Amino acid sequence: MAQASGSSATYEQFLDHVKQLHYVGDAGGVLQWDQQVMMPEGGTPARAKQSSALSTLHHELLTDDDLADWLDELEEADLDPEQEAVVREVRRDHERATRVPADLVERISEATSNALPVWEEAKAEDDFSKYEETLEEMVQLRREYAEAIDPDRDPYEVLFEEYEPYLGIDTAEQVLTRLREELVPLIDDIADSDVTMADPFEGTYDDDSQRAVVEAALDTLGYDWDHGRLDTAPHPFSTGTQFDARVTTRFEPEDPMGAIGSTVHEFGHATYTLGLPQEEYGTPLGDSRDLSVHESQSRFWENHVGRTRPFWDLFADTANDHLGTDATPREFYEAANEVYDDNLIRVEADELTYHMHIVLRFEIERDLIRGDLDVAEVPQVWNDKMEEYLGVRPETDAEGCLQDIHWTNGSLGYFPTYSLGSVLAAQLNHHLRADIGNVDEQVRSGEFGEIHDWLTENVHSHGARYETDDLVREATGESFTADYFLDYADAKYRDLYDC
Repeated sequence: MAQASGSSATYEQFLDHVKQLHYVGDAGGVLQWDQQVMMPEGGTPARAKQSSALSTLHHELLTDDDLADWLDELEEADLDPEQEAVVREVRRDHERATRVPADLVERISEATSNALPVWEEAKAEDDFSKYEETLEEMVQLRREYAEAIDPDRDPYEVLFEEYEPYLGIDTAEQVLTRLREELVPLIDDIADSDVTMADPFEGTYDDDSQRAVVEAALDTLGYDWDHGRLDTAPHPFSTGTQFDARVTTRFEPEDPMGAIGSTVHEFGHATYTLGLPQEEYGTPLGDSRDLSVHESQSRFWENHVGRTRPFWDLFADTANDHLGTDATPREFYEAANEVYDDNLIRVEADELTYHMHIVLRFEIERDLIRGDLDVAEVPQVWNDKMEEYLGVRPETDAEGCLQDIHWTNGSLGYFPTYSLGSVLAAQLNHHLRADIGNVDEQVRSGEFGEIHDWLTENVHSHGARYETDDLVREATGESFTADYFLDYADAKYRDLYDC
């Protein structure tokens, strides 16, 4: 990266500091991965203190006076576009962090670590009352956090910008409203259809068989085992860096398709992470472009590859071998795309009703943060909204408001990025197919190199150089739009269900 002579020394000092900041944050990520995957149950008290110490150190580095001075000096310097992007991203994080007291950062980190076993116990025992006080604390802490950053703005908007800083809460609300208005009639038509999707699965499937089939799926798609690993977790996730991007999944005895789908989803996240420029590790140019773009990568692989007929033409024999099934590619394809209007669980939801799950969570967490909903009311409101939006009512807290880990992690404001990512995935898929031309045949032949290369060139390689909509324009030549997703969903599912 070229250096402007007058600011070279300052920029180098600034960049060294930024790298240390990133390394501390990544170390905290490894501790979080370990707590969810491998740490013994009794380790929580120490882990809470360790995570808190790293969070405090990260906050101190981000709010350091020297960093503030360098940012001010570099604001007037003659920088190249990549340097300007680094300064822009660090300045944004610095300005938000300087408004948050260090003791609040420490309290949030410790509360998050302590919340995990509480949520796990409440979910296992199907008892929201055991989690209520913990969630109340988390909501209050996040309100304090938002108020510290900007007391004059909607606190939920401030929190949303933690995960998607550039598209804006208005865009998120418009997209979610449009999805609700345009997908519900399609879902209703599917429910009225006489067409029944195939179900190739009978009985139960042990963890070893499911692990074998998802490992085979990762092999098929090109997961880099030298820079990753597969584990199980109560709530599947991916985390890491461009040198070490790990995936997790979970196994339900009667639903191997769920394990395949969630693993391919997390593979998409990991592939994005591994595609980030290695030489820029520790800087924003080596970071992902926030969660909407990250989710677009997981949704691309899950929906626009893993749920396609060409993929099942390729993978059906492998799935049959590992699971002992005898299904045709068409039967697997139908099973992967069945629309369940009575499904209660977000991570098991189909491609269409999934977005009603997101709308529900978005509305609840927004009202919690704004003070329009009490924590004690969450189970009732959750169940009412499930019945209104999906026509099904949870009978237990475990299959209702306790199913997701996000609020336990303090991630209030996160949920809209799932739908934004799905929308962007369809837009990227349209332009990728237009550029490559024979994607279905490549998938059917197990040749994923050109797909990886297109995504790396147009999305991954840029890191966080561009703001979200600018990155979308770089990749597709146009601004972010929900048109492609809605057109794709309508065409695909009306064909499947003949409606």
